[in-house]
Amino acid sequence: MFDGRTRVSELIHEARQDLAYRPRIRYDHRTARLLRQVVPAVVIVLLAATIAGVVIVVQLPGETPEAVALRKPVARQTLQENVVPSEPAKTPPQPVAPLTSVHRPHMFVVSDKPLSSAVVAKITRVAGVRAVERADAAEVSMDGKRVQTLGVNPSTFRAYTPKPTARSDRLWRNVSAGEIAVSFVLGNDGGMPLGKIVAAAGQQSLRVGAYATMGMGAIDAVVSRTTARALGIPENNALVVSAPRTDSVKLRRALLRVLPRGSQVATINPVLQAPPQRPGRTVWSAGSFMTVPQIKTALTAAISKLGRPYVWGAEGPDTFDCSGLVQWAYAQAGIKVPRVTHQQFVSGPQIPLSQAQPGDLLFWRHDPTNPSYVSHVAIYWGNGKMLHAPRTGDVVKLVPVSTRNFAGAVRISPAIAARVR
Repeated sequence: MFDGRTRVSELIHEARQDLAYRPRIRYDHRTARLLRQVVPAVVIVLLAATIAGVVIVVQLPGETPEAVALRKPVARQTLQENVVPSEPAKTPPQPVAPLTSVHRPHMFVVSDKPLSSAVVAKITRVAGVRAVERADAAEVSMDGKRVQTLGVNPSTFRAYTPKPTARSDRLWRNVSAGEIAVSFVLGNDGGMPLGKIVAAAGQQSLRVGAYATMGMGAIDAVVSRTTARALGIPENNALVVSAPRTDSVKLRRALLRVLPRGSQVATINPVLQAPPQRPGRTVWSAGSFMTVPQIKTALTAAISKLGRPYVWGAEGPDTFDCSGLVQWAYAQAGIKVPRVTHQQFVSGPQIPLSQAQPGDLLFWRHDPTNPSYVSHVAIYWGNGKMLHAPRTGDVVKLVPVSTRNFAGAVRISPAIAARVR
């Protein structure tokens, strides 16, 4: 879509889906024996998807309990502790307006050319759209890493970010002053600590002024639009769209009809139609989920990568980050799973941890800049163990499940996963 300097990877959403999953299961013991032969360490509690007429009943949830830590515990810090005082700017920064409203983002639009005012006006008239924010988007080389970066107006863009980020005046003053705000995962796991001076786009030097989750899929860094110009990021080629209570699939189609050819529309916080409901419950057919052979293939692929190094942003086949391992393993089974953790969190219904089966995904919230943000994922192996790529300096490993900062367990539905983009 862009040339080598400004190619933007698919930018996707953060979201949660409040469904708790309580299956009533009958399964074929011949199927269980098959999976034991391939993955002998796993205790099999899998449903044979070929059983006709089986339904899985999901009750609406209560609060997700917190319990034990998967990774090295992260001290809960306030956002102010994740912002460093800005250094004197060479030119006075534009003042940052106070936060007066908040808009939940639902769609992210990116194009290979500037989006004109006429196109933006058409977007605002699409049914259900409440607010639109312009931005600049590109993949930028920073500190030797390919970083998905947005150039924004700090005064207006802050309204589309999670509340802890939106409310920090210091954070947005630092961005306005020419510094960069990076995601907690990029800073902590990717080796870009607060205050570090990083080389960007081969020539520019940027100071990491804040850790801040923007809540927009794979966006890992935010700069002012003035800084974006210096980095060579295209201008006005991206939009953030807020459209509450509008079905995301229908909205995406409507936006693509208005946008120039070649534009991409990614869901941030999906509003998706659930399966048919009974009073107080949602019914999922057995065919909504992965088959036994698919689960077997994904688990076998994942376990084959034991000992491979964690590298931030890596997607395999030799190095991985946590969500990269999940995406790669499921791809070997022909299942298209979204790239980043918070996308994967909405790729199927949530289930109680006590009912997790091999091949389900487990999620945690370790980001102190936004404690509600889902930032880590593992594959449930069975028998109380999980496969995951933990952090920089570590390797893919099989370890006991632990649940401090636990966000929930999810059973992958290929149909739902394919709609999360």
